[in-house]
Amino acid sequence: MKLGGVFLSILLLASHAHAKDDKMVQVLLWSEQTEPRNVYPQGISGALYDHFKSVKGFEPKMAALSDPETGVSDAVLDQTDVVIWFGHQKHKDVPDAAVERIVRHVKEKGMGFIALHSSHFSKPLKALLNASGAWSSYVNFGQPEKVWVVLPQHPIAKGLEDFTIPKTEIYTEPFEVPEPEAVILEGTWETGHRNRECLVWTLGKGRLVYIRPGHEEYPIYFMPEMRRLVANATLWAAGRTHAPKNMTKRNAGPPATATGPYKKPETQ
Repeated sequence: MKLGGVFLSILLLASHAHAKDDKMVQVLLWSEQTEPRNVYPQGISGALYDHFKSVKGFEPKMAALSDPETGVSDAVLDQTDVVIWFGHQKHKDVPDAAVERIVRHVKEKGMGFIALHSSHFSKPLKALLNASGAWSSYVNFGQPEKVWVVLPQHPIAKGLEDFTIPKTEIYTEPFEVPEPEAVILEGTWETGHRNRECLVWTLGKGRLVYIRPGHEEYPIYFMPEMRRLVANATLWAAGRTHAPKNMTKRNAGPPATATGPYKKPETQ
């Protein structure tokens, strides 16, 4: 009887774990909704919502700064596996209480958080990392960026190959954040700068991903590569995928020949 009881317990635990893996990933797509409507008619959150609705295994919802409790009440976060956040012009308008709720759900309850592009200055990212989140410069020069997959064994890189973003805003290192546990992508420009483009951390029970590309004046989040990147990052942030130990960094792309702030050349 005792042996049978142990065997039954093992079966129940295995069944529970399998059910958790099969459960839809609940994704909350948050935006302050300042994106240009000629590029993103429903905001970046709307563009990603449409993608997640077309991909098996995800249940997306949208939230905005103007929503009650900033769209991130405890009740909402209790039903959320991953928050994907885009902020740009209204970082200061996000209430501290909303930030505290997000930090608690990440660190204590295991929720994932993905910060996109200018969200390096968002209150949640800065609070989670206890850092300024500043880069050395920011120049919207509309030039192409080559993105290199430097950690191909990481699940966030699954199905990705090196790709080019036709028009981008350049940020330049150093990036004032704690040392990440992994850097999955790096980017290069003709200026000679080379940046970390996708960084990840484990914070308490939760996971954080920062994805640098995504200036709102360009349709970057309609690109298939970027949509795959965000979906992969969501699975990892939700704890559905796990990075293997002892991953080997791939030597890809040209080394940096320029560092520090970049100034856009004056036109003649």
